[in-house]
Amino acid sequence: MIITAGKYKGRKLFSPDEHISRPTLSKIRMGVFNSLYSILGDFDNKSFLDLFGGSGIMGLEALSRGFMSVKVYELNRKSAEIINKNYSLLGLSANLCIGDSINLLKSDEHFDVVYIDPPYSSDLYNAALEKINCKIAILESSSELNFKNYNIIKQKKYGNTYITFLSK
Repeated sequence: MIITAGKYKGRKLFSPDEHISRPTLSKIRMGVFNSLYSILGDFDNKSFLDLFGGSGIMGLEALSRGFMSVKVYELNRKSAEIINKNYSLLGLSANLCIGDSINLLKSDEHFDVVYIDPPYSSDLYNAALEKINCKIAILESSSELNFKNYNIIKQKKYGNTYITFLSK
């Protein structure tokens, strides 16, 4: 995996075993952050939560592109090791919480952007959306998703992957 833009553009990162995690493809990451820029403008002084971290690539892309702070939640310990390793490669320290993302998430925490990419076969999207406090939620899924109490800002399909931008 390679960071696609910003301060760390071109830096190679480690990826967890494909049976543990499915890292977001570079063309999807580019599309997500380009769309996000058109919605939010610059990323200065903004916070980003990568709710199901995997390799940590989404949080690192966010930092590379100018987000002030990133927090990562990851359940799998092997993936958490990869996340720490990837942050270290860039001379950074991961703000990483290891454990069940939904149960660890505090309702009083606020983020400008939350990226939600649980295992596709799970039903964790609703549980995550009920607990998060953010301006923009971005969902990566294998099907089109709609949620009560949220407005779809944008939805795009990349092959078999849907990216949905939501706001309250």
